[in-house]
Amino acid sequence: MIRRTLPLLISLIAVAAPGALLAADITAREITQALFKAKDGEPVDLAGKDLQFLDLAGLDFKGARLDGADLYGVDLTDAKLVGSTVKNARLDRATLIRADFSGADLTKSTLLRPTVYTDLSAEYGDAPRFTGARLVEVRVMAQLDGADFKGADLTGADFSPHEFRPGQGTISTLMKNLLRSCDFTDAKLRGADLRHAVLTFARFTNADLRSANLSKTDLSRADLTGADMTGADLSEADLDGAVLTGVKGLDTVKGLAHAVNLDRAVR
Repeated sequence: MIRRTLPLLISLIAVAAPGALLAADITAREITQALFKAKDGEPVDLAGKDLQFLDLAGLDFKGARLDGADLYGVDLTDAKLVGSTVKNARLDRATLIRADFSGADLTKSTLLRPTVYTDLSAEYGDAPRFTGARLVEVRVMAQLDGADFKGADLTGADFSPHEFRPGQGTISTLMKNLLRSCDFTDAKLRGADLRHAVLTFARFTNADLRSANLSKTDLSRADLTGADMTGADLSEADLDGAVLTGVKGLDTVKGLAHAVNLDRAVR
C-alpha cells in the first residue's frame, strides 16, 4: 500500500509547490563567491538559471544578469539588484523585503504573490524599491503598499486581478493589487492595466497615464497633479479626495462621468 501511494504523494507535492523537488542549478554559496569576486564591468551571468528557493538575502548582485532566471520562492531580503537585468524572470512567491531594484530591467517578468513585509502590519519601510526601473509589460499580483516607482517605466504593465492557471484558463481572483501610498512620480504607465487596484494616497505627479485602464480602482486621496491621462479609463473609479489639478487630457478620459465621488475630487 505504501509503495502504491508514495508516487502519488510525491506528485501531489510537486503540484502544490512547483520546483520544490528540483535542485537549483547553482548553490547560494557559489553565487555569493561569484559576486564577491566580480569585477566592475564584468557582471555575473546567472541568466536562465534555476535559482528556486535559494537564500540570497543581503547580497549585492553588482548588476548581474538574471534574464530568464527562475527566482520562484527566492529570499531577496535586503538584496541589491541595482542596475541588474532581470528580464523575463519569474519572481513569483519571492521574498522582496527591502529589496532594491533601482534602475534594474524587469521587462516581462512576473511578480505573483511575493512576500513584501516582515509581519502583518505591512510597514511601508519594508517595501521594495523600483526607482527608475524598467518594468515594461511586467505582470504583478501583489501587495506593494509604499513601494517606490519614481521615474520607472511601467508601460503596458499588467496589475489586473486575473490569473491564468493551466487547464483552467484565465480566472478572476479575489485578490486586488494593493498599491497604497506608492510613489509613481514621473513614472511611465502608458497602457498599463490597473483595474480594481487599491491606489489610495498614491502619488502620480507628472506621470504618463495615457490609455491606462484605471476602471474600478480606488484612487481616494491619490495625487494626480500634472499627470497625462489622455485616453485613460476611469469608469467606476473612486475619486474621493483625488487631486486632479493640472491633469492633461481630462476631457478625453473614458468613463469619467461614471466615476464614483467625482464631485469630491480636487480640480
